[in-house]
Amino acid sequence: MITLSFIVPVYNVEAYLRKCVDSLLTQDYSEYEIILVNDGSTDNSGSICEEYAAKYDNVRVVHQENGGLSAARNSGIEIAQGEYIMFVDSDDYIEPNVLGGLMEQVERDNLDVLRYRLHYVNPQYMVYNPYKSDPFKGNDYSSEPTDGVTFLNTRMSTACYAWAFILRRDLIYTTPHAQYAENPNVLFTPGIYFEDTDWTPRMLVKAQRVASTNTFVYNYLQREGSITKAVNRSKQQKVLDDKMRLVCEMKRQATELGQKGLCNGWFKKMIAATVISIMGILSTDFYAERKGYLEKLKAVNIYPIITSSVKARLINLSPRLAVELLHIKNSH
Repeated sequence: MITLSFIVPVYNVEAYLRKCVDSLLTQDYSEYEIILVNDGSTDNSGSICEEYAAKYDNVRVVHQENGGLSAARNSGIEIAQGEYIMFVDSDDYIEPNVLGGLMEQVERDNLDVLRYRLHYVNPQYMVYNPYKSDPFKGNDYSSEPTDGVTFLNTRMSTACYAWAFILRRDLIYTTPHAQYAENPNVLFTPGIYFEDTDWTPRMLVKAQRVASTNTFVYNYLQREGSITKAVNRSKQQKVLDDKMRLVCEMKRQATELGQKGLCNGWFKKMIAATVISIMGILSTDFYAERKGYLEKLKAVNIYPIITSSVKARLINLSPRLAVELLHIKNSH
């Protein structure tokens, strides 16, 4: 019997893939499968996937043309046999012998979603914090189950990672007789950056029972090549456009929750953080195009953004002035 499906998108990670898959195989739980979705790799990743599938009965491989992380995850979701799903990126890995305890908590408390803790690791696999402050400040790792909207608003920081959860498959991909069959599927949006930030709140607001564990489970490898460090002009353009798309989508979801009388505080915080990031981009690489983007934000009633920072107060006073002042600061 398969209770949980690991879904691992794979793209040109021959140097990291074995460590990832080996970590999934070193668990104190047996009722799971590993789905490796080879997303058009041009290195030896596809062959490594086949090697594991030939050796282990619970490893399956999907080969597809390159469609990106979201498309690869969606392919895995569609064929997953487990009642629960856990995403793992193929250059990351999990701790040994943690799955048994996680699944015990999931089944005991009848959870839709269980969040666990993570470490950032450097290329030498040493634990470290790449940020000046704690990106998870505001996270509440209470094991007491609550509904997804409450969890999002009271226990979540603005750091969103799809692989930080075990979740019920029916929650995001339904069949006619599934528990959540009346709701539309919550798949990943193909072709965008920040797909985790787009997907995570859409998933959580559907959940009825969500909890956390203080157990450190996931190891998130920090390596060069991140889209947020992109220097290519076309990639920078896509980063900006996808941030604009994200802030508009979050505004829509915040409005929808507000109309239902539900708390939307998390969305307001995330909108503020994203708008501040957009202003930073407009003040540097896209200064010449700033007016068009500022008009788009105004058109969807983004302002005022809700946060206590000085930048936010300045943006609320005058978005155009905020960009001008940031531009002057960044030019020196």
